[in-house]
Amino acid sequence: MNPLQNADLHCHSTVSDGTLSPEDLAARASGNGVELWALTDHDEISGQHRAAAAAKTHGMRYLTGTEISVTFIGQTVHIVGLGFDADDIQLREGLRRTRGGREERAMEMSAGLAKVGIQGAYEGALKFVGNPELISRTHFARFLVESGVCKETNEVFRKYLTEGKPGFVPHRWASLKDAVGWITGAGGMAIIAHPARYKFTPNEEFALFTEFKALGGQGVEVVTGSHTVSEYATYADTAREFGLAASRGSDFHSPDESHTELGTLPFLPANLTPVWDVLASRIQ
Repeated sequence: MNPLQNADLHCHSTVSDGTLSPEDLAARASGNGVELWALTDHDEISGQHRAAAAAKTHGMRYLTGTEISVTFIGQTVHIVGLGFDADDIQLREGLRRTRGGREERAMEMSAGLAKVGIQGAYEGALKFVGNPELISRTHFARFLVESGVCKETNEVFRKYLTEGKPGFVPHRWASLKDAVGWITGAGGMAIIAHPARYKFTPNEEFALFTEFKALGGQGVEVVTGSHTVSEYATYADTAREFGLAASRGSDFHSPDESHTELGTLPFLPANLTPVWDVLASRIQ
């Protein structure tokens, strides 16, 4: 086991809601000393061959990746997939279906914002979208910052895009069973992303991890950009309790928005099995 590896296995490009291309992300990761990298765009794997080629150019090892949105107990949970076959038909079709509801949801978000005097939000958000199938709250947030409604994207989410606010529209994502099945069916590993971000009760969180493990999930992000130092320890214990491998990733989206830079996180805590040990045969 080698937890002392600069692996960054969670970040986003213009293929979903990041602001840098897969090639620019690879260059940035390499410049920050990343040794093992994965691009994990939301519900999309069309950037995987570009990312793998760019990683090779910069001398990094590469794992295929994606981040799938699922609904669990009425909340959105993200499941990262690593080390799968990027040409797997069932995975590609499952992700296509998951993306399908985003445009309708975006139109409803725009209508909600119009009711409080913010006009043209859908058209404005489209300017920030690299892939129209993946229009998201992040793109709306960037438009509201550009138009001067808010100073930063976090303020937009707080005032307009969370539950109970004018621009919030829930979306029914894939099931946990679907996401884990697509990933493992394509030869990859399913990983619960940034678990501290979810507002589950202890019993609900236990239910999430129990069902995830029963479905074939194998990993959890322990060190990630939105976790605190104490949460690293909490989810290291969770990984040990459930017999899960541990992952590490910045969740980087943009040089101007992300508070955690690619490749700058602490190493994994000791006495954990890193996901890259389990996925050694899948590393490119």
